[in-house]
Amino acid sequence: MSTTRPLIAASLALVTAVALTGCANGSDEAAADAPAADEAGTVTFSWDRNTAGEDEEPAYEPTTVEVPKNPETIVVFDMASLDTIGALGGEVAGAPLDSVPDYLQGHLADDAFNAGTLFEADLVAIEAQQPDLIVIGGRSAGLFEDLNEIAPTVDLSIAGSFQETLERNTTFLGEVLGAEDEAAEALAQLEDGIAEARAITAEAGTGLGLMVSGGRLNAMAPSEGDATGRNARGGLIYDVFGVEPAVEDVKGATHGEPVSFEFLLEHDPDFLWVVDRDAATSAEGAQAAATVLDNDIVKQTTAFQNDQIVYLDPTAWYIVFGGIQTTQIMIDDVLQIAD
Repeated sequence: MSTTRPLIAASLALVTAVALTGCANGSDEAAADAPAADEAGTVTFSWDRNTAGEDEEPAYEPTTVEVPKNPETIVVFDMASLDTIGALGGEVAGAPLDSVPDYLQGHLADDAFNAGTLFEADLVAIEAQQPDLIVIGGRSAGLFEDLNEIAPTVDLSIAGSFQETLERNTTFLGEVLGAEDEAAEALAQLEDGIAEARAITAEAGTGLGLMVSGGRLNAMAPSEGDATGRNARGGLIYDVFGVEPAVEDVKGATHGEPVSFEFLLEHDPDFLWVVDRDAATSAEGAQAAATVLDNDIVKQTTAFQNDQIVYLDPTAWYIVFGGIQTTQIMIDDVLQIAD
C-alpha cells in the first residue's frame, strides 16, 4: 500500500469517503478497465505486484496506490511513461537522466535532476525533491517499496497485451494530468495507425524479427499470449503489427539460442525486421547490424534481394517499446514498407 508524505496524506484524508476503486491489475479484464478518479483530486491505481526475488517464482500481491491529480513534481523511471506524460503535456522533474532517449529529452523540466539508474534509485536526491508522484515499470519495478516510502508510486509495467497496457496507462496518466480528452484522442490515433500498419503487413508475406547484438543474431518470436517482459518486446512485430512469422515455431526452431546466417537463408522470410540492440544501448566498439548482415549468405535471401531488410528504430523497439510517441515511431517504421 502507498505511504505518502504528510501533505499528500492530508489531501487523501479529505477524499477517503468518496475514493473510488482502481482499474489496473495483471488480468486482461482489469487492464481494459478505466482508472477511477474522484472529484476531490485523486486517482486510484491497482495492480498485482510481484514480490518475489529475481530468481524466484513470481508471487503476486494486490497493491493499490492513490495519487494526486495534477501532481507538480513527477519522478519517472519508466521511459514509456515518461513518453506518455510528455505527450499529454506533462513535465518530468526527475528521471535516470542517462537513460532518457534524445527524442524524449524535451519532456524533462529544464532543471530536471538525476534520480539514479533504471535499477538503483538515488533515494536521497528523490526525497530532497519531495515528489508528488513516482512512476516505475519494467526494469525499475523492483524499486517499489523504497520509492513508495517517499511518495505515491505506481508500477506501469506491461500487464496483459501491449495494446491493453497502452490503453490502461495512457488513460490513467491522462486522468492524473487532467488530460483525459488528449489521452483518448491519442489512443484513437494510435489504434488507427496500428490498424493501417496491420493492413500493410497482411499483404507483405512472411517476416522474421531479428535482434542483432555483438555480431550475433537472435530470432524474435511471437509472445504466444505471454506479452510480458522480453516476450512483449520480441513479439511486437508479430503480435501488434500482424507480421506473419516465417518460422511457425521460432522458439522450437532456435531453442532460444542465436541463429546463423544459414538459418535466415533456410527459412527465407520475405521481410527481415531488424533491431540493432548495440545501437540502442550504445555498445562501445560494436558493429552496426547492417554491417553484420552484409555478407554473401544474407545477400542470397529474398529479403536482401528485394530490398526488404527493415532496420527498426532501436531505441523505440528495444529501450522504450511503449508510450504515445514511441508507438507512433513504431507504426511509422512498419508503414515505411508501403512507400
